[in-house]
Amino acid sequence: MNTIITSKEAILDTSRQLVTTKGWSAVNIRSVAAACGVSVGSIYNYFSSKSDLVTATVESIWHDIFHFSERQTEFDSFADCVQWIYDSIKTGSKRYPGFFTSHSMHFLESDKTDGQQRMAQSWEHIQAELFRVLKKDKKIRPDVFDKALTPERFVDIVFSLIVSALIRQNYDDSGVMELINRIIY
Repeated sequence: MNTIITSKEAILDTSRQLVTTKGWSAVNIRSVAAACGVSVGSIYNYFSSKSDLVTATVESIWHDIFHFSERQTEFDSFADCVQWIYDSIKTGSKRYPGFFTSHSMHFLESDKTDGQQRMAQSWEHIQAELFRVLKKDKKIRPDVFDKALTPERFVDIVFSLIVSALIRQNYDDSGVMELINRIIY
């Protein structure tokens, strides 16, 4: 086996490709090493176990699907941001079939603490972006938020609906978008 040194990002890129083409079962130390053209030991230089490799792959897929940095200044409204999230979910579910349901099974079977922490970080990033966009949305009616419905609580509710869509694999955004438009605009 070729022992060419590779990078962590190259390994994760290959792992994402394996998920896309062969599914989650293909993400293991041996198959990733073979796909990278490196020795098994080269993979262990970056990942201490299969669980570590799969957890990092999950995190990189979440990042690939929901990375906001290029879009941060493009959202003119909260509704646009939510629409982008649903569009990203639809695109992600096509690019990584079964991702939103199958990776959670991995966390039930393996070191779920690290996996849950990484997933929570991804979710916090999404919620923070939703809140940031909500705060700058000048189209929102001024009387929408009060003590009973704070901006933070509204983002939490909308995010819960997004997570529910992921779990149910129902990516129809029409109801959520209608709810948002009726409540805040």
